Amino acid sequence: MTSNPAPGTTTPAGAAATSLLEARHVSKFFGSVTALRDVSLQVNAGEVTCVLGDNGAGKSSLIKILSGVFPPDEGEILVDGQPVHFNGPREARAHGIATVFQDLATVPMMSIWRNFFLGQEPTRSYGPIRFLDQGRAKSVMKDEMAKMGINVSDPNQYVGTLSGGERQAVAISRAVYFGARVLILDEPTSALGVRQSGIVLRYVVQARDMGRGVVLITNNQHHAYPVGARFVLLKLGPVMGSYTKDQITVAELTQMMAGGEELAQLSHELQRFGTEQPSLQSVAREMAEDAATGP
Repeated sequence: MTSNPAPGTTTPAGAAATSLLEARHVSKFFGSVTALRDVSLQVNAGEVTCVLGDNGAGKSSLIKILSGVFPPDEGEILVDGQPVHFNGPREARAHGIATVFQDLATVPMMSIWRNFFLGQEPTRSYGPIRFLDQGRAKSVMKDEMAKMGINVSDPNQYVGTLSGGERQAVAISRAVYFGARVLILDEPTSALGVRQSGIVLRYVVQARDMGRGVVLITNNQHHAYPVGARFVLLKLGPVMGSYTKDQITVAELTQMMAGGEELAQLSHELQRFGTEQPSLQSVAREMAEDAATGP
């Protein structure tokens, strides 16, 4: 396992010469708390860049910087190789960067087609008067959802009746239709079962194959590895490692996510308590074995 070269110095075969989106040495501080420190990543067209880390690793802060919620305190953001400064999420969207948050920004008691447009509905005119063009809106929604592999038989169906994976498809296809070149997905499989997670990962692959750059934020390496081309691991702000797929295996990702050194320390502590509670000894042995099988 070797460290990934600095972003922007190499380009994988078949990737775009210039990254769609790039972060260089980004840091973010909240008073004395370091949310991010010297984080770099790049997102190419037709690739999935996975950002992994446990809760509190800094993933949410990175999402907010990339999507324009707040600026970095250090470092810079580049779009198409040019430095940019976002004054808000609207400017990030204008540059083709769309974020699908965990809540999906959908209204459960509204229809699928209304959720698809949400304030950007197509209209038609009769003289000076403009009317909502429901027919076109429903047709566009059905066509875009079909591209994601979803056949919508009833456009008036409430979004709240859809599965978690199908709601993700609505949010992703909506972002693509409105011009997103980079999709940032905030832990899209975190609250889903195995089958629904597989469905969402299929949508991620479809967005990638449509030429979009995808940033997949997750704490599940088994979901990230099959679809990812690049992997950035965060730990309490700093980057723990940055790798391309040919530089790391899923077993090595698992070991880094689990924290081999931390498992060894925890095993030692459990062995101490195990003198008084023998049942802890077996748990300590398993943790020691897991720590010993690291890369």
